[in-house]
Amino acid sequence: MVSEPTVEDATNRVYEALHADNAEIDAHIAALKAALTRAGLKEAVFDPARLVQNNRSGRKLMQAYFRQRGVTVKFSAY
Repeated sequence: MVSEPTVEDATNRVYEALHADNAEIDAHIAALKAALTRAGLKEAVFDPARLVQNNRSGRKLMQAYFRQRGVTVKFSAY
């Protein structure tokens, strides 16, 4: 039996996909959305220091892209 990824696992896979030039990002977003639902959470929290494009436009683009796929993105404090 394959276990479902936790929110932390799914978030780490999103970071990996972002660093791999967005490889399979949509699948990782879907897994993150499912993990958030299972955990009863409404939003994903990302560390801006781990992002490829850690600037305002990069963060806003990420938020918009994830929002289109049903995931609300927040960023932790620096």
